[in-house]
Amino acid sequence: MEYETVRTERAGRALWITLNRPDKLNAFNEQMGVDLLEALREGEKSAEARCLVITGEGKAFSVGEDLNTNRSSYDSGKPVRLGEVIQRKYNPIVARIRRMEKPVLAAVNGVTAGAGLGLALACDLRAASDKATFHEAFIKVGLAPDSGTSFWLTRILGLGRAMEVGLLGEPIDAQKAMSLGLVNWVFPDGEFRERSAAMAERLAKGPTKAMGLTKRALNRAVVVDVESALEYEMYLQDVAGRTRDHAEGVKAFFDKREPNFVGE
Repeated sequence: MEYETVRTERAGRALWITLNRPDKLNAFNEQMGVDLLEALREGEKSAEARCLVITGEGKAFSVGEDLNTNRSSYDSGKPVRLGEVIQRKYNPIVARIRRMEKPVLAAVNGVTAGAGLGLALACDLRAASDKATFHEAFIKVGLAPDSGTSFWLTRILGLGRAMEVGLLGEPIDAQKAMSLGLVNWVFPDGEFRERSAAMAERLAKGPTKAMGLTKRALNRAVVVDVESALEYEMYLQDVAGRTRDHAEGVKAFFDKREPNFVGE
């Protein structure tokens, strides 16, 4: 499909979704919220796309909300009902990524801030260019965290470090982000696309049905007690044990060869 503010393209078995407002550092206006959500739906239902990658065009991943969208309200002194904006634009995107039973990789090519950081953190895995920077920028404009950042920062960093990031709003470079656990890999900028694509293809070659069930288990495990997690793991493993990929994985193990997973 053609979109106004995002671009989609297949690369192997991965669908790349590129935020495409480079002159605005890929800040979100209303259209980009609509386009990204629809592109995610497209990728989710596509049998050919076994992994999704979200990245940005130009020198930014995304700096979050385009404040110019509400410029007239700010200039007039009228309060902007940001809760409605979040409910309409950002929360459905974050929820779609977390519910999707396919791996989603954020390829963070440059600066990311605010809701852009929330988008990156919502993804299952994050690869960063060594030129990328991360900004929990809400405090800089007198706002509280949104787009899932409070949820993920607390779980990734722990409460004390999340407070530091949220209350000070200082930029975090790629290497520090790696040491904090905010990203999984940092690649040299000149190799960033190629190495991110290799990781996406590795994910796409995997048992994507089992990956979807793994996402379900881990999503639930961060918000429930251990007994509930054990119960849910038992249910999901019963589902996984009946898949073609499980049978293929065991056969490949016995045959001493690489499995050929099909995502079923």
